Amino acid sequence: MSTVPHQNGSYTPAPDRYETTTYRHCGSSGLMLPPISLGFWHNFGDQTPFERMRELCFTAFDHGITHFDLANNYGPEPGAAERNAGRILSRYFAHHRQELVISTKAGYTMWPGPYGDLGSRKYLLSSLDQSLERLGLDYVDIFYHHRPDPDTPLDETMGALAQAVSSGKALYVGLSNYDGPTLRKASEILDELHVPFIINQNRYSIFDRTIESNGLKQASRKLGKGIITFSPLAQGLLTDRYLHGIPEDSRIRADGRFLKESALTPRRLGQIKELNDLAGQRGQTLAEMALAWLLRDPDVTTVLIGASKPGQILDNLKASANTDFSQEELDRIDLISKG
Repeated sequence: MSTVPHQNGSYTPAPDRYETTTYRHCGSSGLMLPPISLGFWHNFGDQTPFERMRELCFTAFDHGITHFDLANNYGPEPGAAERNAGRILSRYFAHHRQELVISTKAGYTMWPGPYGDLGSRKYLLSSLDQSLERLGLDYVDIFYHHRPDPDTPLDETMGALAQAVSSGKALYVGLSNYDGPTLRKASEILDELHVPFIINQNRYSIFDRTIESNGLKQASRKLGKGIITFSPLAQGLLTDRYLHGIPEDSRIRADGRFLKESALTPRRLGQIKELNDLAGQRGQTLAEMALAWLLRDPDVTTVLIGASKPGQILDNLKASANTDFSQEELDRIDLISKG
């Protein structure tokens, strides 16, 4: 795939950007997503140079990544990722909005006081209005409730999602960090309200199998809902990055909020080494194998990656080249990761 040079701040997308990507239906819906989606969680806050953020978006779109995933609280500071994405979208993608799927979320703390967190109707709809303003958009393609709120009636939260769609401010809705039983109850409410609920966003990786045990994966399959996985590389543990110490430019050193040095136990390092050896036998890097392990799963619609450099996006895209695993390889991965 060729990439059109970007000169003088202008951007012309690569003309062959769709030729090597096979898009997947999001559950039983009509919406298709690329196998790899670009997340704005870590690297689109104000600490990242604007030029770097711009190049990440250019590289993604040039290679068929049409889905950009955000949330109201992504930064740092909260709101910064949406604000920076809005600048990029308005300057470079205004003529390509119809080719993009833009998603955002609300559910975690966004502003102080009782109305800036969790799952109330007031919070969700107020947050969506603010997200649209920061993004400079009339609508988002997918609006998620970011996490369950046991202290707000599920009818109220789902009703707010229904209002987001009926008002034209969202085309589809999604749920994030729900378990199977709560997903089923929410889906029943949304069906009664005729809301196009199509996708679940959950943490899933070789090292984190929670959705296999809490019913989310099985419920999504039965109900015909897509799954988008976040943290597919376990915050960088499912790479060869930490096999020989902790690099100074690593996430642990640069941003210890989500991955701490204490995670690198001797047991975990041993697992990483064994998985890295298996990936080498497959002709892949560990990161490629970890993504391919997810992409081989028919229940997974798309895998959400983060990137601090354009080259990381290109490296991650290589995972799609080999998503076939023998049963022996799958059993070996299970034994290593659960042992």
